Amino acid sequence: QVQLVESGGGLVQAGGSLRLSCAASGRAFNRYVMGWFRQAPGKEREFVAAINWRGTTTYYADSVKGRFTISRDNAKDAVYLQMNSLKPEDTAVYYCAAANNIVVVTTRREYDYWGQGTQVTVSS
Repeated sequence: QVQLVESGGGLVQAGGSLRLSCAASGRAFNRYVMGWFRQAPGKEREFVAAINWRGTTTYYADSVKGRFTISRDNAKDAVYLQMNSLKPEDTAVYYCAAANNIVVVTTRREYDYWGQGTQVTVSS
């Protein structure tokens, strides 16, 4: 079992930055692929970014490439999402997720554990 708690969301103007954090508790955090997803009102939850257990491989949705950076600190059982150059269309609830997998995965069904989410609102 892995428990995930997100933090760092808030209200920011377009062009601004936020850093989301996800604190994990439970067993063997450093064995999990970690991902970030987001869900805007009336839309499906979508993949944002993911990172392998060693932190050496990352994947990003096309919509956030070059603006968002995922990272992890296995010593602190934490994963982060640095979000720069934010746009109003980035407004959503952001979820941290963990997948018991060796390779990086990007679809919802491949993730085993989820946090409760943190709201990010970008004003124009």
